[in-house]
Amino acid sequence: MQKTVLNKRNRLKTNSSFKATYCQNRVVSDEFFVLFAGKNKQQDDVETRIGFVVSKKIDKRAVVRNKIKRRMRESFRVYLKDRKIPYMSLILTAKEASKNANLEITLKSVYKLMDKMANKFIQEY
Repeated sequence: MQKTVLNKRNRLKTNSSFKATYCQNRVVSDEFFVLFAGKNKQQDDVETRIGFVVSKKIDKRAVVRNKIKRRMRESFRVYLKDRKIPYMSLILTAKEASKNANLEITLKSVYKLMDKMANKFIQEY
C-alpha cells in the first residue's frame, strides 16, 4: 500500500520559517484560502515546503480544524504529484468558507491559488 500523506520533509515546522515566509508579503487568496509565498531558492536538492494554518476563529473544535488541515494537506500532495514547482516556502491559511468545502472544492482552490501565485510572481520562476 502506498503512502498517501504529504511527506514531513515538505512541511514548514519552525516558527522562524513561518515568520520568514510571512515577511515576504507575497499573498494570493480566494474565497476559501490565503496562500503566502516565501523566497524562491535555486537549490535543486531541497523540496518545496508548506505550512498549514487553521485558526480557532474558524471553529473552536479541534476535530473540525484538523479535518480542514487534512483536506489542505491532501490537496497540496496531489498538486505536487501532478506538477513540478521550484523550491519555495508556502503557508496555506484557511478562511471561514473552508469549513464547508469538501475535498474536491479544496483541490480546485489549491490549484487555482498556485496558478495565480505563479502568474503573479512569474519573473521570479
